[in-house]
Amino acid sequence: MCGIAGFYRGDVPADRALIETMCARMRHRGPDDQGIHLDGSCAIGMRRLSIIDLAGGRQPIANEDESIWIVFNGEIYNHHELRRELEAKGHRFRTNSDTESIVHLYEEEGEDAFKRLRGMFGIAIWDTRTRRLILARDRFGKKPLYYAAGPWGVYFASELKCLLGLDIPYELDREALKPYFRFGYLLDPETPYRAVRKLRPGCSMSCAADGTVEERRYWQLPPPAESPPPGLSQADARLRLRELFDEAVRVRMEADVPLGAFLSGGLDSSSIVASMALQSNAPVKTVSIGWEESDLNELPLARLVAEKYRTEHREVIVRPDCVELIPRVLRQFDEPFADSSAVPTYIVSHTAVESVKVALTGDGGDELFAGYTSARKLENFRVFDKLPAFARKVLAWSSAALPYSAYGKNYLHCISRPRLIERYFEYNYPGHAFRKNLLEPEWMLPADEAFLEGRLREYLPLDDADALTELLYFEARANLPGDMLVKVDRMSMANSLEVRCPLLDHKLAEFAATLPHSWKIRGERGKAILIDALGDRLPAELLTAPKRGFAVPLAAWFRGPLREYLRDHLTSRSFSERGIVSPKFVDYLLDEHERGRRDNHGPLWALLSLEQWFREARL
Repeated sequence: MCGIAGFYRGDVPADRALIETMCARMRHRGPDDQGIHLDGSCAIGMRRLSIIDLAGGRQPIANEDESIWIVFNGEIYNHHELRRELEAKGHRFRTNSDTESIVHLYEEEGEDAFKRLRGMFGIAIWDTRTRRLILARDRFGKKPLYYAAGPWGVYFASELKCLLGLDIPYELDREALKPYFRFGYLLDPETPYRAVRKLRPGCSMSCAADGTVEERRYWQLPPPAESPPPGLSQADARLRLRELFDEAVRVRMEADVPLGAFLSGGLDSSSIVASMALQSNAPVKTVSIGWEESDLNELPLARLVAEKYRTEHREVIVRPDCVELIPRVLRQFDEPFADSSAVPTYIVSHTAVESVKVALTGDGGDELFAGYTSARKLENFRVFDKLPAFARKVLAWSSAALPYSAYGKNYLHCISRPRLIERYFEYNYPGHAFRKNLLEPEWMLPADEAFLEGRLREYLPLDDADALTELLYFEARANLPGDMLVKVDRMSMANSLEVRCPLLDHKLAEFAATLPHSWKIRGERGKAILIDALGDRLPAELLTAPKRGFAVPLAAWFRGPLREYLRDHLTSRSFSERGIVSPKFVDYLLDEHERGRRDNHGPLWALLSLEQWFREARL
């Protein structure tokens, strides 16, 4: 695991001091080593977190004649298999690292090589034969890769902070920021700056010295199936799912450093710990965190799993004095980011790294197996499909006529939407009424239908898809790389910890996509087939426990120890003068939350994150 950076700039000789500065800004991603390669106007560099081949895996790594050089962030889980194949073709290896397999595979297959890689990665390859810089990102976007391309050339890095202060324009991208007020993150490939973009998951890019780039997609997640594949029974599917799951866990247990797992007490992380324990000769190291607030505490469930598999278990109780971490946590994202579960993710990473250098986690199960409660609640909105157009207009008019403080206002607007997927977005994210009151008019997104057909089009399947298919596809294509994986990457790497996600193994994910919704959702319970396949390994109490999520008690903190900090930011002159939000409505949200009339901790955290980013960016 590493952080990578570099540039390719016309006829300008590569500047060692510049690439060293870019690498230094992400030292936390790789505190063990640094490597740099310069060639003409191209420079590539990396910071290394040593996981495999500790002595011999230094980067950059080249092929036999040094015509191809690579810096690489991630892990390739099929590198042994690839190595045997490449050695049979005559390639000579100098190291035992997974990085070197990519170099020789690229020699053989060019950009098609990325289709063969099983793992997570951000890759930069300098090809002296074509004088092209090649970038690639893994299928789900577990590893980040930012770039800026223009007349100044091409710059790239694992973190946005590495690209600041360079000879590229830093104009604020207002259009990119608008979806933040709905989803709490920026949609790939956008960033807060017009000139900087993210390479899309499952894509590679060829870059020339004049800043021209050619992007190509090598993989895309198939839309979730609405009916089972021919000849596949549920019994066969459960068996195959169990085999793929265990294999995905097994290949992610390779490391030359201590390895463990996050154990939340939920189905996904508990199943991973069970699989690790069944495939390991030594006790699994596990880490769990809990809160003083009992309704958010899953420690008892996690403890049941730890006791069943006799793990080396560690628990941490988080108390409100951790609020001093808030600025430190928000600073790691380099852009506005509103998922407050970043706080416990940071804490569990900080705790885990005291005993392990690699941790497996359960991310991805909800997106692939319909685990979120929103997937089931979506079905409740189907009853409104048959509402006539005039009834929808009446509902929309009634919603608009009610004051914001009226209970039911947002719900009326939600059920007035013609498409079920629109109702989902209204229900699951800040709704139209909220955004209309909060934002100045120029910061509002287009109407729902125009937004779905415009900005969200690439994240939704074909027009004739069922709404549940659209929902699951959106969660996997947009929410997973934009929110969940960003949170896990930034919080773990801020603590120099590598995190691996077995449920996002692409072979497992492709199989999950072939399974129909009816096998994933049973009554009010999601992930049904996953429970059928793996549930016999888990304590019975865990299988019937309600889903809690990785929440943080922000509602209480915003009325207590974080109250002044929050008000200092959201009522500041700098925040109000940005012309983005209504200061009067922000005051209303603060007052309403503090009086306990309504829980506004979600939008208040989003606004705090936004203001913190503006201050860090000095905009």
